[in-house]
Amino acid sequence: MERRTDYVMRKVEDRGVRLVRLLFTDVHGQLKSLNIGPTELETAFEEGMLFDGSSIDGFSRIAEEDVLARPDANSFQLLNWNDSDERVGRMFCDIESADGEAFEGDTRQVLRRQLDRARELGFTFFVAPELEYFLFQDGDPSTPLVPLDSGSYFDLTTADVASSIRQRTLQALESMGISVEYSFHEDAPSQHEIDLRYTDALTMADNVMTFRLVVKEIAIEHGVHATFMPKPMAAHQGSGMHTHLSLFRGDKNAFHDPDGEAGLTPVARQFMAGLLRHASDITAVTNQLVNSYKRLVPGFEAPVSISWARSNRAALIRVPSIKKGKPDSARIEYRAPDPACNPYLTFALLLAAGLDGVENKYEPPSEAPKDLFKMTSAEMSAAGHGPLPDSLGTALDRLEASQLAQDVLGTHLFEWFVRNKRAEFADYKTQVSQFELDRYLRNV
Repeated sequence: MERRTDYVMRKVEDRGVRLVRLLFTDVHGQLKSLNIGPTELETAFEEGMLFDGSSIDGFSRIAEEDVLARPDANSFQLLNWNDSDERVGRMFCDIESADGEAFEGDTRQVLRRQLDRARELGFTFFVAPELEYFLFQDGDPSTPLVPLDSGSYFDLTTADVASSIRQRTLQALESMGISVEYSFHEDAPSQHEIDLRYTDALTMADNVMTFRLVVKEIAIEHGVHATFMPKPMAAHQGSGMHTHLSLFRGDKNAFHDPDGEAGLTPVARQFMAGLLRHASDITAVTNQLVNSYKRLVPGFEAPVSISWARSNRAALIRVPSIKKGKPDSARIEYRAPDPACNPYLTFALLLAAGLDGVENKYEPPSEAPKDLFKMTSAEMSAAGHGPLPDSLGTALDRLEASQLAQDVLGTHLFEWFVRNKRAEFADYKTQVSQFELDRYLRNV
């Protein structure tokens, strides 16, 4: 059988690829790349590409400068969405220390470790994110935001002037083998959603990073700006990354039981209970920006309480209806993450929290009532539906106290993440907003 690395080198030669992007991700979830020519590809596979890790956020201390980017041949795709004649390929890399050991600052390796743990328990972890984003006329933060349209849910009229841009994005994703399940105009002006078809979590994390790159580059081609900022406009809902989760044992969905409550197996209920138990502990990673918490407020279809329900979109976890005759569609939807997160860390922590519930056989609280959004904080807490963190500072307090988060991230990443996010929150607290000037400058 042909080795995957040999297949990639043959594909590069047959398709006339002139440039290969070796991609990796820093702790923030920002995409980084090294570009190589085809002649360097064999060396990259065999030896890795050496670079200075101290210049990448969360990678190396000054005394640990050199790291290796080793491309994962299974992640190879052609990037052919633009009109250029130049053929470009891409592969995601695992980062190793100079001696070839897995590097503790690599977030892709964090996810790999949790997937290995799931396999030891007999599971494969699948995810399907719903990615929301905005298109604006430009990305200049010093000027007012100008949406491209005034459309709302599912609009396909002259109000949705950006539909051609979204269609172009869909074509690009499909041409790269990234399957799309749905796409539509979201509720807010110039807000869009593209839902990716479920696949294994590592492939999906790579696809999310590629998705963000494609969305932004195609927007630039059309002279507009795309942003995954969670809450760019105060009066409208923010952008989320609702993530559908399921475990499989071989070819069988381990979440599906037609006779179980909400159609779920005990494994699914335990997985859900683990997520609810650790929800506050992992929110600083699933929602890593100070701006993220402007989205997680009542009244904008975003979760604010640690709860689950079948039909209540105010709950943190929703159990979608199972399609008739399709037991593989059994899943749970975790609604807190936003599209600015690092998908490797987010998927790793979601999996670890869920598996903790399975291993310890936790049971979830009662299903949240349909009028959850009308309940007071005291009523929600009394019913077992405590609040999600309401600021990055509060979320970091919970993260820092979480043994699960420390174990999943590892000492190096955990300490770096907490230290740098504390500094970000401290900077944020010193800022004076336009809201404060408008409200207080003349009246106090």
